[in-house]
Amino acid sequence: MTQNRRDGAPESAGRKRAVEGTAAGEPVSAAQVADYLRRHPDFFGRNPDLLEEMQPSARDCGEGVVDLQQYIVEHLRAELTGLAAARDALVVTGRNNLSAQARVHKATLALLAAKSFEHFIETLTTDLTVILDLDVVTIGVEQNGPDSARAQTAGVICLEQGTVDRLIGPDQAIALRETVEGDPAVFGPGAGLIASDALLRLSISGTTPTALLALGSRQADQFHPGQGTELLTFLARVVESCIRGWLNLPE
Repeated sequence: MTQNRRDGAPESAGRKRAVEGTAAGEPVSAAQVADYLRRHPDFFGRNPDLLEEMQPSARDCGEGVVDLQQYIVEHLRAELTGLAAARDALVVTGRNNLSAQARVHKATLALLAAKSFEHFIETLTTDLTVILDLDVVTIGVEQNGPDSARAQTAGVICLEQGTVDRLIGPDQAIALRETVEGDPAVFGPGAGLIASDALLRLSISGTTPTALLALGSRQADQFHPGQGTELLTFLARVVESCIRGWLNLPE
């Protein structure tokens, strides 16, 4: 049996309906909503998303008088929307960065697992396209002159002297290009697929010519000047170190 409400006593059935709603199909009155909110002042604190749907009425303050309350509410609502968009963008960026980091780590392990120099070059130019979600990966080595011996290792492209400086820029380590036409001199037969690329200078040894690691994608915005280069720079240093190790070269 329901008791009448006193200090510490449970609410009556009628009072409970007024608080929690009415029977199925019956509309909740404005008085019931107001009563619930008065007794739960933290409701909007626990459900802040509902504030975005609230439409406070503008007060008639007379001709030439601005309703500052309405202005403040709209300003805060716009600010909240902007913060939510920034949060979502940050989450997406964080996830993309973690994915890229995992791919580069996997690529590094694959390069370190090579059983020979030829296997290393094959891994670099074939397996890394899959691991890094790319379309073409090449390594090019500048020739010191027209009479220089041509590279004999399959997968290594011979570049004209000065190519790396021309493409990346003197004293620059990396160039990210978001909209390009693939250069056959850099990407070989796969150049027609390339819409964006990352070009990394390889300083393998003081005794070797300048080299280039080229990463190409058919996706136009896969690489762009605004993205971070730490992971790509790390990958380039790994490639340099592996080549020095396989060829017994000094730094």
